[in-house]
Amino acid sequence: MAATRALWGGGGGWYRHRRRLLSSSSSSSAGGGGGPTAERGERQESAGLGFSPPAHSRNDWIGPPDKHSNLRPVIFYVPPEESPLERRLREARQEAQACDQRFWARHNRTFRQEKEEFIYSRLKAKGVEMRDETGQKATLNVEEMADFYKDFLSKNFRKHMEYNRDWYKRNFTITFLMGQVALARALRWLRWKKKNAGN
Repeated sequence: MAATRALWGGGGGWYRHRRRLLSSSSSSSAGGGGGPTAERGERQESAGLGFSPPAHSRNDWIGPPDKHSNLRPVIFYVPPEESPLERRLREARQEAQACDQRFWARHNRTFRQEKEEFIYSRLKAKGVEMRDETGQKATLNVEEMADFYKDFLSKNFRKHMEYNRDWYKRNFTITFLMGQVALARALRWLRWKKKNAGN
């Protein structure tokens, strides 16, 4: 797997991902499932990010964590010379990240909602208001919250297992494509070197 280097891009929290052979970033795109396909030499934009990389940039740009999924969105660079195999790799990465984005956004939303409902029901059973006389939000102790965490994990065990299974499948495909792209680039370089040596 090729080495990569990340450079911070200003105070907005965005940084660019410099690729030497293959970009191996695994942060999630904030866009939906794939979206429109980028043309060669352009960039796959993610809706709602409020950011557009510099036109001269030849790197992937990774942003701050999404407020719903807590995953970092990626805007992918599409090189003008992108081959069909390289395009398959990029689109597989985009699809994998979109799946991660959707799963964790739904998961976190459910977690927050059920947590609030649990706290409210426990406080109501005690006859305690949601906020005290100073306006501070009432909370439960560690032992009480442990009941919620245990129950939540138990209820979502199957979902997590299915997610992990699909995650491994997607990333196996990505790894396989990365190997194919690396081999194709190596063979292309060898052909170029052989051609130049004969001149």
